[in-house]
Amino acid sequence: MDELEQAAGWIADAELLVVAAGAGMGVDSGLPDFRGNEGFWKAYPALRGQSFVEMANPRGFAQAPARAWGFYGHRLALYRATQPHAGFGLLLTWGQHLPLGVTVFTSNVDGQFQRAGFDAVYECHGSIHHLQCTRPCTEAIWPADGFVPEVDEVECRLLNEPPRCPRCGALARPNILMFGDGAWLDSHSARQQLRLEARLRQAQRIVVVELGAGTAVPSVRHFSETLVHQLDARLVRINPREAQVPVGQVGLACGALEGLNRLNRLNRLPP
Repeated sequence: MDELEQAAGWIADAELLVVAAGAGMGVDSGLPDFRGNEGFWKAYPALRGQSFVEMANPRGFAQAPARAWGFYGHRLALYRATQPHAGFGLLLTWGQHLPLGVTVFTSNVDGQFQRAGFDAVYECHGSIHHLQCTRPCTEAIWPADGFVPEVDEVECRLLNEPPRCPRCGALARPNILMFGDGAWLDSHSARQQLRLEARLRQAQRIVVVELGAGTAVPSVRHFSETLVHQLDARLVRINPREAQVPVGQVGLACGALEGLNRLNRLNRLPP
């Protein structure tokens, strides 16, 4: 039995499917790849000379709020307009045939899993679709639904009024864990984590399908391998450049959608 057949068999026999997703999951939906400065500058030419780490930093909201919200406002509008690729639907369908269904752990802040119909998602770095106070004056987190950013894409600068804290009037920011961020409010993410942990406690046969999670920001890979070592989960890692896996697990060196399609062709779940 080759690795692909083995992985398909694991999924068919699982009680719970855990999807662990990094930034590479969104590439097949047309979302930009920020891997390395050249990839970042290709997506945001106006920011050439600045790194993603510098822009994804809470200091920007104090020092240059129009530029900070130009960056995050553009991303918010992009994610709202993006349709999740077909691989999301495959994972959702597989989970519907398993006794304990499917749950998601992701470092992505784009909300694509919720848009695709998943209802159990743990966003370990928060969500761009929620806001918080920059101070913060309280622990409040609220939806960003009422904010429609108008962005000068050439200058990467917000043109309309940025969102404000409804309690104190200070500038609001995305409820995202940024680099060097001591003010991120994690209560929304913490509630998601508790739901995921409760689901894991119910399951004995767990399969993790990890997608597009690299080693540069290892949150997702660490989560996947922790389940392998502590809960005896099976791991199917799909990654075009870093597909190495612990002994006994399966690594597929390809993009997310390609890997999911390859698995689906061997799908042993009921139609």
